[in-house]
Amino acid sequence: MELFGTAGIRGPVTDVTPELALAVGRAVGMDANEDDSTVVIGRDGRDTGSSLAAAIEAGVTSAGTAVRRVGQVPTPALAFASRGRYGVMLTASHNPPSDNGIKLFTDGQEYDREREQSIAQRVESEVTAAEWEQWGHSQRTEVLLAYREAVVEYANSLGDRPELTVAVDCGNGMASLVTPQVLTTLGASVRSLNANVDGHFTARESKPTPESLADLRRFVANSDVAFGIGHDGDADRIVILDEAGEVVHEDTILAILAERAVRESTAIDPVVVTTPNASGRIDQRVREAGGRVERVRLGALHEGIATVRNNATDETAVAFAAEPWKHIHPRFGGWIDAVASAAVFTRLVAESGLDALRGPVQERPYRKESLDCPDDRKSAVMDSLKSSLPDTFPDADVATEYGIRLDIPDGGWTLVRPSGTEPYIRIYAESESVDNLVETVTECVDTALDR
Repeated sequence: MELFGTAGIRGPVTDVTPELALAVGRAVGMDANEDDSTVVIGRDGRDTGSSLAAAIEAGVTSAGTAVRRVGQVPTPALAFASRGRYGVMLTASHNPPSDNGIKLFTDGQEYDREREQSIAQRVESEVTAAEWEQWGHSQRTEVLLAYREAVVEYANSLGDRPELTVAVDCGNGMASLVTPQVLTTLGASVRSLNANVDGHFTARESKPTPESLADLRRFVANSDVAFGIGHDGDADRIVILDEAGEVVHEDTILAILAERAVRESTAIDPVVVTTPNASGRIDQRVREAGGRVERVRLGALHEGIATVRNNATDETAVAFAAEPWKHIHPRFGGWIDAVASAAVFTRLVAESGLDALRGPVQERPYRKESLDCPDDRKSAVMDSLKSSLPDTFPDADVATEYGIRLDIPDGGWTLVRPSGTEPYIRIYAESESVDNLVETVTECVDTALDR
């Protein structure tokens, strides 16, 4: 299989095996050894996590590098623990319990493509262990308390104590260990659902969707809570429900958080980094707040942040970075962190109310579709669409850096891109006539698939 996708290594445990974990661990251990650093290892609640973590540990130590084990933690807590060293997180995020994955960090940030390719090359070349007397040692360390305290401190810097009631569905995932505790410490009254770690995700599937959050939606609609929060298995993804139990569009949440981050920035040129599938409503709110938007490929927010910073003047700073459901708070850290988003959003709702936060956001109709496409056909299909889509929409502005995005003069837009993890071509569209737009784009994709 292709080793790295858009979110590290991820797939069925028949592919993400202990043998692979051993090889990846040894490759990461070599990276850390070259920097005279250590590697911190964490895992989510999946039943296969302990075996994979043991294999990663064996690989890292046999490369001559010391390991710090933090046990079951959310991915953002592992990223927090990787500051000043390297990190490996065993998680498949929102995938089913039969899957697992390996996500790599250095100094609080995910590996970029260049580092991932270096790891892939080392895995392929089957690097050997260090001499026995050079092997590293391993020890247990704790991070959850320090991480929770850091999130609370960050959120406390943004406003007054939030005195409201929030419902949180942790989905049997790692948020169970952090989000209810953080929000309670901040001053909110928390109603927790599925706040126990269960590697089978018995209560609901790990991916938080309107369907999987049905219990939370009913609870919120029939209680006195101000809003609801849904997390995925490793707590790097957040979904917000309004007081009626309806899911608030992910781009609306992104726009609210981005606007607030820009307004709070002290930079003359505050930048929000997002992805091509993100709505124009984000650009609108960021411009209104005095900032600008830069886009980067899906799964590469850290690369987009690095690009902005490398090209920055003294007046420029990244105020916020996000793709739908997943947010980076640069003032707090360089990693995706849904727990920090839960804390910040709780403060904002306590301060203004959810309706007032949503009011300025222009919410056009939005759709996402997935069309079946074998992995070996994706390149040919996308090559065909590079000419057929602009021909179909001759008045649109076209960008092809990260799929094919068309910005249409009526304020709508569409993005077509191949999935990095599944056999699909994805279509994203936003327009007052979104159904017609999706129908036309789908016809173009179907034609390319038939060639």
